[in-house]
Amino acid sequence: MTNFSTIYKLSLVTVICFIKACSSSCPVLECWFVQEKAGRGGGLTAATSQEKSLLHIRTGAHSHSADFNQAPSDINPDRVYFITDPAATLCQRSLNPPRGSVQKPQCEINPFLPQPSTLKWVAPLTDSALSPTYLQADWFSTALQGLNEELAISTIMRAPTATKEHNVILSVTSKTVSVQSRLREPVLLDCSFWVDPSSPLSGSGFAVEWRYQFRGDGRLVLAYDGKTDRLADTQEEGATLDFEGLHKKGNASLILQEAKVHHSGMYICTVYLPYIVAQVAVELEIVEPPSLSIHPSPLPLIVPGQTLTVECEASGFAPLSLELSWELKGADGKSSPLGSGSVTGHRQAWDGTYSQSSRLELDPAKLDLGRGGEITCVAVHLGGTRRASVTLNAIGFSTPSIEDSMAMVGVALVLYGLIKFVSWTCTGSGSDGAGQQDKKDK
Repeated sequence: MTNFSTIYKLSLVTVICFIKACSSSCPVLECWFVQEKAGRGGGLTAATSQEKSLLHIRTGAHSHSADFNQAPSDINPDRVYFITDPAATLCQRSLNPPRGSVQKPQCEINPFLPQPSTLKWVAPLTDSALSPTYLQADWFSTALQGLNEELAISTIMRAPTATKEHNVILSVTSKTVSVQSRLREPVLLDCSFWVDPSSPLSGSGFAVEWRYQFRGDGRLVLAYDGKTDRLADTQEEGATLDFEGLHKKGNASLILQEAKVHHSGMYICTVYLPYIVAQVAVELEIVEPPSLSIHPSPLPLIVPGQTLTVECEASGFAPLSLELSWELKGADGKSSPLGSGSVTGHRQAWDGTYSQSSRLELDPAKLDLGRGGEITCVAVHLGGTRRASVTLNAIGFSTPSIEDSMAMVGVALVLYGLIKFVSWTCTGSGSDGAGQQDKKDK
């Protein structure tokens, strides 16, 4: 029994270790090495070249990727790099697809030139104006996006000159590449960063900047100088950071206290260290479904020869795209489409939301209305499908039902009985009057 227990424990430990090893395995990333071609001037945009490259990720300087083999024939051996990432930022699952998977993470590597920033909230990081010897090395930046757009990472790496042993110095990560929010709800745009504690740049402060871009329109949302603990004067109302988490854990997430329509767009989280910078982009979309109302409500009784106009108004929705249509549900429970009607243009309200209307003419001569039914307005929107219905009562478009026939027979019998009673009463009164007159004459 003791031996069985020991074997069970050893098996359990083995399974746990295997799971941890699989979950923490670092990928071999296929990247495009992109750089400008030399020798082109005249004010023209510089041409670029692309080469396939491999990044072997490891968490320690002396550890090697288990997948390391000789470089494939279509990759230049000079474009095979060993990346040391102590924070294991590049070892996340969405960057490591299963073998044979068609989907691959996106990866691009570029040469990087360290230099001081002229932004006023970044300038204090390099106020000494002395470039350290540490900067004399080969620097590269990488931009990665995980499978299904679940992850965005930007890193700055350093390697001693003419070597391929790179160390990650700064990494910026977002786990919310695309975010949707309802109106008037709080929004969190994820962004975090890690700095190599062994780097001389790690103790010299940092700065964080959030910028907004949408269709050529850009603005500074928030900028923070972590060295002097100051916010820029251009801070947007309702935008803030978790400053305690920023300094302790590198949590640079942007908090919007109340989502508004004008918040939809691209947000860029940029982290500055002295002489180096990395950034990731997060897309925010404000999605608010429409509210529907039908006029007139209730609908008037429709009769032969009359055309009834019904209007459906969709209001308070964002973004702009919306499809309006009509349906008729008859007394037999069957539904039939009535088309989109006459749709008006969009109107924008003070809060940035939109409204739109559709008018529908109900012509009894063209529709099999029967005894009426239910008219439904349908709005299809990114925020969901919405419906609004009203009852339609019609007369004179079909033969009477069994219930109507029985009611008509009942009414006829009552009228017949009433007529007979009145006739009998009048006849009786007339006979009595004639008898009395005969008695007088006698």
